[in-house]
Amino acid sequence: MALTILCVSFLLFLILGVPVAFAIGLSAVCTILYEGLPTLVIFQRMMSGMNVFSFLAIPFFIFAGELMLHGGIADKIVDFAKKLVGNVRGGLGMSNVIACTLFGGISGSPVADVSAMGSVMIPQMKKEGYDADYAVNVTTHAALVGALTPTSHNMIIYSLAAGGKVSIGALILAGVLPTIVLAICMLVAAYWVAVQRGYPRGTWNGWGAVGGSFVRAMPGLAVAIIIIWGILSGVFTATESASIAVIYAILVTTFGYRTMSREKFLKASAKAVKTTGVVLLLIGVSATFQYLIGLYQVAHLTGEWMATISTNPWMVFLLINIILFLLGTFMDMASTILICTPIFLPIAQQYGMDPVQFGIVMLVNCALGLNTPPVGTTQFVGCAIGEISVGQVMRTILPFYGALTAALFAVTYVPAFSLWLPRLGGYLN
Repeated sequence: MALTILCVSFLLFLILGVPVAFAIGLSAVCTILYEGLPTLVIFQRMMSGMNVFSFLAIPFFIFAGELMLHGGIADKIVDFAKKLVGNVRGGLGMSNVIACTLFGGISGSPVADVSAMGSVMIPQMKKEGYDADYAVNVTTHAALVGALTPTSHNMIIYSLAAGGKVSIGALILAGVLPTIVLAICMLVAAYWVAVQRGYPRGTWNGWGAVGGSFVRAMPGLAVAIIIIWGILSGVFTATESASIAVIYAILVTTFGYRTMSREKFLKASAKAVKTTGVVLLLIGVSATFQYLIGLYQVAHLTGEWMATISTNPWMVFLLINIILFLLGTFMDMASTILICTPIFLPIAQQYGMDPVQFGIVMLVNCALGLNTPPVGTTQFVGCAIGEISVGQVMRTILPFYGALTAALFAVTYVPAFSLWLPRLGGYLN
């Protein structure tokens, strides 16, 4: 009965439009009151959930992303991407994919990626004769790679949800190859649709222009390289790399590009504080929710239910992906990670999936949810910039969605994509 109260009240709060963090907390309160437990348990679990040293990386990574967003780095990346592939058919769309991938690597946030790249690329693509639905779909799907890149705070959230047993450094390295896979799939989809619609070619300015634009963009792009190199070499930990990213972002935007003003810095700081507050509140209330999930053995019950459907690992992984996708359509990324990891990670391990690989599968799946109504945060931002309705975009979304689904299956069923670099870095045996 208590488990029923927990699940039903949570769904009811979501249906009523209660913010996810409050829906999680209130459903846990209802269950604890039904059980007759002291309400002090709620605050104890919230504090223990947030009082983790490695969580210092979360505000730093968020702040670094905001500094990059407001510091004018996007323009340099867009110029480099256009010089590199802008001459092929639909080159502006492919430039958009590369620019979103590169900026996602330094912002670590799909929403920030759409905001930065979309405001530059979507109006420009429409001006050059590209349809608005194509411009929005390319931008919003390519931006999802930000969930897998070194500055993604969602990796840290997954490490917490997994009980702290998964190294943040291993997760950062595990996201590199899947990011490349996602980018390649998106380039293929963008090119295929461009050919089908007969979009124009751009102009080729020579390798000299490509090299010059790369040099101008490199200071901003180097943050991801510094983080990965620092972790692999042991110079600093994953948590320390977050503070290094902030210092580097300030130096590059202030003294390198000289695009950071006092107003932009304050705006980036305020946005980072707001986002950090929301994320930490979500972590705190989810700790109470996870306590109840463990108390009522939800993972064990779910595993038994899935075993009645199939015991084939491939089918079990497919079923997990379907469930995560459905949940991701009406929950934000952090919420899905915090609630679903304690349930599905033990099941995935039981059928032979490494926790690091499952983390990447979880992140890709949750990223797909960011582009699917009714939540669809990145899609709503992209549609607002492109001045087009969500319904119009959804009608032509299949090639792009199919590309990312193919990437998800590749990450799910080919462990080497996620595990090769962590093994090379000495995080796995």
